[in-house]
Amino acid sequence: MRIRQAIVLAGGLGTRLRKVVSELPKCLAPVSGKPFLSYPIDHLIKEGIESFIFSLGHKQELIEAFLAKEYPLLSYKISSEAMPLGTGGAIYQACKLTEEKNVLILNGDTYFQVRLQKLVPFHYMTGAHCTLSLKPMEKFDRYGTVSMQPDYRISKFEEKKFCESGNINGGVYALHAGRFRELRFPPVFSFEKDYLEKHTSDQRIYGVIQDEFFIDIGIPEDYERAQIELPQHTSSN
Repeated sequence: MRIRQAIVLAGGLGTRLRKVVSELPKCLAPVSGKPFLSYPIDHLIKEGIESFIFSLGHKQELIEAFLAKEYPLLSYKISSEAMPLGTGGAIYQACKLTEEKNVLILNGDTYFQVRLQKLVPFHYMTGAHCTLSLKPMEKFDRYGTVSMQPDYRISKFEEKKFCESGNINGGVYALHAGRFRELRFPPVFSFEKDYLEKHTSDQRIYGVIQDEFFIDIGIPEDYERAQIELPQHTSSN
């Protein structure tokens, strides 16, 4: 019971971070002297991921140059977006490049120190079509919350609002690529809104709580926080 391949979404425009890092795609923003994307790649290699599919769009050539220089031995493919496809469209297109039944999905601008030995066996045991990695948080308003049934099946997604405590969608998924490709979607769609939220009743969508280090560099405040916290949490990872 393993997942060997990861799809990394790295095609976003990064508009909120542009005033801090204007010339680079968001996932290449420097954090403590190296591009942010190297942190999730290195973590997943340690967790047993053997190959990658990078879903690229905005400033794709810079990310390809980074991969060629820093990871010359890495096994990977490129899924190119001719136009922005949304998170769902990007994943749907990238899934066409995999021969694996199950793949890992993550965002290139987020680092979530998910342990695959916890996520993957649960994903297989439940026969899930998609298993979300959920991050417990306290006193937050930037993220929506996720509710589960006693058997860990996802029951509801709540909109963003201030919460004293709750579990958020950490953006790292174990996905049954074959099942996902069988569904019909428009070319441009949101994985979160049009797949996860709309299919909780007819798809087997589960959650696993992972109280591990999490940071999303999508806004300047968290990008600055990453400069200090990310090296601290990855030096012994």
